Amino acid sequence: MRVVVNTALAKRMRQISQYLFFVTFAIPLLGFFILNSQPESIFVAVVLPVIVLVIALVVTVISVRLANLWVRVPRPEEVIPENLKGIGKQSVLYSYYHFPARHVLIAPQGVFALTVMYHDGRFSVDQDKWTRHQSGFARVASIFRFDSIGNPTAEARQAADHVQKLLADIAPDVEVQPIIVFTDPKVVVEVGETSVPVVAADSNQKKGSLKDYIWTTGRGRFKTLTPEQLEAFEAATVGT
Repeated sequence: MRVVVNTALAKRMRQISQYLFFVTFAIPLLGFFILNSQPESIFVAVVLPVIVLVIALVVTVISVRLANLWVRVPRPEEVIPENLKGIGKQSVLYSYYHFPARHVLIAPQGVFALTVMYHDGRFSVDQDKWTRHQSGFARVASIFRFDSIGNPTAEARQAADHVQKLLADIAPDVEVQPIIVFTDPKVVVEVGETSVPVVAADSNQKKGSLKDYIWTTGRGRFKTLTPEQLEAFEAATVGT
């Protein structure tokens, strides 16, 4: 498998996340310094603390969200190829080029938009409705980690639709398949009725893994790109 990663973007986003992490500590310290240097100012004594608090909160949320997406391990651009060995030398995984589709897999078995979930814990999905099962302490910890699961099904459809539009002039007869992929080995997902497949990245889970899904469901069912179409897609969207 060939892996094409937008390393420049990934590196830049990791750096921004790290910078913001330090900024979250610097903002309160700066506010405290100004507050003590001008104690008689009403603005400094009353308004400034509120402004500092709001700014610090916003920066913290952005910093943690970026860390979840760009720093948190295991990294999807590493763990997915490692667990897809054997699906075909012609396979290509594109990472961070086709937003909102963060990862696009083009393999002999089809074209797949992978919506990767970094979350751990226990979840269930039925009728495309997602539920997170947590204890009280875990629920509080989740709030501070800003890792709400949201609606992976809607995200996956949006990602697949975007890639479908990119292929409209290159391969209009190829249907892009959305897949939701959990990368954390500790996650437990109970899957009921869902319009989008939900799998684990870990190929050791012989049933319910991404590799198992592609092998058993993708082979012979979905159309994929010809070498010429793949070259045109890459030239148009990746620039190589």
